[in-house]
Amino acid sequence: MARIFVEGWSPEYGAPLDAAELAPAEGTVDDGVEGVDWAPLDGHDDGCARIAFVDGVRRIDARLTVDDQLAGPIPGLCGTLAIGAVLWDRAAVRSEVANERVQRWAVLAGGRAERFPVVDLTPPYETMAIATRDGDALVHALQSTMRAAEAALATSLAADRCVFADGPLHELGPHEVVGVVKSHRVTYLDAPRNAVIAALDAGQRTPLFAIKDYGRYSWYVRLARVEDGHAWSGLVRCEASAHLPLATVRTIADRAAALLPLVASQPHMDPRAPQNLVPIGALERDLRHRMGDSGLVYRALRAAVAERRAS
Repeated sequence: MARIFVEGWSPEYGAPLDAAELAPAEGTVDDGVEGVDWAPLDGHDDGCARIAFVDGVRRIDARLTVDDQLAGPIPGLCGTLAIGAVLWDRAAVRSEVANERVQRWAVLAGGRAERFPVVDLTPPYETMAIATRDGDALVHALQSTMRAAEAALATSLAADRCVFADGPLHELGPHEVVGVVKSHRVTYLDAPRNAVIAALDAGQRTPLFAIKDYGRYSWYVRLARVEDGHAWSGLVRCEASAHLPLATVRTIADRAAALLPLVASQPHMDPRAPQNLVPIGALERDLRHRMGDSGLVYRALRAAVAERRAS
């Protein structure tokens, strides 16, 4: 008889494992790149003392409509994004939120380079035009802008730190940045390899596999054994750029398997435990505060647009 589990994540955050969409990933996967037997591998803490966790958050502040008498109504949106990092100095037993940056964007569809009203906010809104009128593309443009800003920050910090970025990698240069993916939408491996994933214990990883069409190495890490969890509970998938030497990726994969369980969240602390890491959760709260109160931002937007129409 099949067993049923209740996911530990709060429902408003979706599910860490979307079994309805868990289909084979597109592209070519090479699961023999590491040249080892496919079995759980223990993580190894190599003593890296300077670590950074990078993430970003975004918010839709308002939906817009440009009332063009000839072209008809043209959609847009106003959104705020914020990025930053938690810097962890293991030797000094200290961590701090740093490098926070807030941006506001008015995204307009149809290729319109419309000048947006000046809103009494810091920072002000910048205008971005996209060619399509698709409403989903407006959100995607804001999301892509946030991911690009995260990638730039992660790359700069990687000059002298071990960097873990929340989510898939956006920048695939030769930088020692690890993308940590919390949820699973596709499978990259066949059934025998998936059985190895299910067998992982906390602090263990799978061997590396190459996702060739997307220029990255990947591996799975078990953060924690979740009470009453299924075989994929408490797992994250990690990524590193294929521009890095394989030996370097093996080192950072071992490091990730050893360090990430140390900062895995607990259910009483985070509704996405254990995958939403403690430093990332703290960073998200700080960044949302820096974006400003959504109600005040919305009222400032409406006042600026009304003043523009009246002038």
